[in-house]
Amino acid sequence: MKKLMMPLQGAQMLFVAFGSLVLMPLLTGLDTNVALFTAGIGTLLFQLITKRQIPIFLASSFAFIAPIMYGVQTWGIPSTMGGLMAAGLVYVILASIIKVRGGGFIKRLLPPVVVGPVIIVIGLGLAPVAVNMAVGKSGDGSLILVEQNVALFISLASLITTIAVAIFAKGLLKLMPILAGISVGYGLSLAYGIVDFTPVREAAWIAMPNFVAPEFNWHAILFMIPVAIAPAVEHIGDILAISNVTGKDYLKKPGLHRTLAGDGVATIAASAFGGPPNTTYSEVTGAVTLTKNFNPVVMTWTAITAILFSFVGKLGALLQTIPVPVMGGIMCLLFGSIAAVGLNSLIKNHVDMNEPRNLSIVGVTLVFGIGGMAFGIGSFSLTGISLCGIVAIGMNLLLPDNAASHEKIIAEKINPSS
Repeated sequence: MKKLMMPLQGAQMLFVAFGSLVLMPLLTGLDTNVALFTAGIGTLLFQLITKRQIPIFLASSFAFIAPIMYGVQTWGIPSTMGGLMAAGLVYVILASIIKVRGGGFIKRLLPPVVVGPVIIVIGLGLAPVAVNMAVGKSGDGSLILVEQNVALFISLASLITTIAVAIFAKGLLKLMPILAGISVGYGLSLAYGIVDFTPVREAAWIAMPNFVAPEFNWHAILFMIPVAIAPAVEHIGDILAISNVTGKDYLKKPGLHRTLAGDGVATIAASAFGGPPNTTYSEVTGAVTLTKNFNPVVMTWTAITAILFSFVGKLGALLQTIPVPVMGGIMCLLFGSIAAVGLNSLIKNHVDMNEPRNLSIVGVTLVFGIGGMAFGIGSFSLTGISLCGIVAIGMNLLLPDNAASHEKIIAEKINPSS
């Protein structure tokens, strides 16, 4: 009986992850069916590399939403996929270094003073896009797609529902705030008659996902590589979280080098098919906590279910009918939440902003990243996240850390006799 229940339990986990999984491609212009397929393939590859020891599911990474939106607009989907493959390769390289040297070097290379402002830039970099969509415009604000008053009502309803479910809901529903927000917004959109079902009628029931082969554009590659910083650090936190849930130390067995390599290989594979990069899903970890089912085989069935769903053509077409204001309302929360994670990283790790070194790194990184600073020589240029990531790492390595000596001076002033 337990074996017969595994597929149903796997499908339940996919339902928990579904809202976040499809939101990412809906926002970035990628194919939702491809995202389902690559989430399944990525999870299976992760399980292969980690010897199927960890009950987690990998799917669309929110940390890459803003960079992918910029990349698709600037270089197109194929070149963006090539950049994302390079970001996945960064994971694999980090995993190899961890295996050889241990995990201490990550703390030295990517301390909170570097990671925090980079995550904030990722979150706020395209905040105007969220606002444009929430008021019924296209992401760049050039087209009016829905009348503003109607759009505002729908987007605010989606936003408020998402927040309310995240805060007040109980049990399994609490793990699906995004799905709840989309459902309410979509229902209101139906009531206002702004949903076009033509794509659903024209779509086949069974169809091959719209796979896209990557192209390698060094502009896109240099842009995406620094973006890998934030999700790589986030990955460690997710592995610690599932370790605490199950009572096992997955950083030791199968080891951080294996989990990080699995995440990287999953992202490379996803990009090879034209799907969004993968990351471990915290809402699925929450579902594992709730159900107390720690068997990794459940996630194998979750992956298989995702792959099967990816070939349902009408499902992808239905998701594409979700109006812009619904997405815009949720993006207002999503991008702000990502920025808040970066701010929390600075606070939680007690980064002293009175220290001139820390203030310099954070201040320059934020202004360069959000302000759109660009450095270029000929056809070579760096801007946005790629520039601020490199600047933050460079300043951290080059600027002397006087915090210890500063604390010693203060202590001597307070207690001269010591």
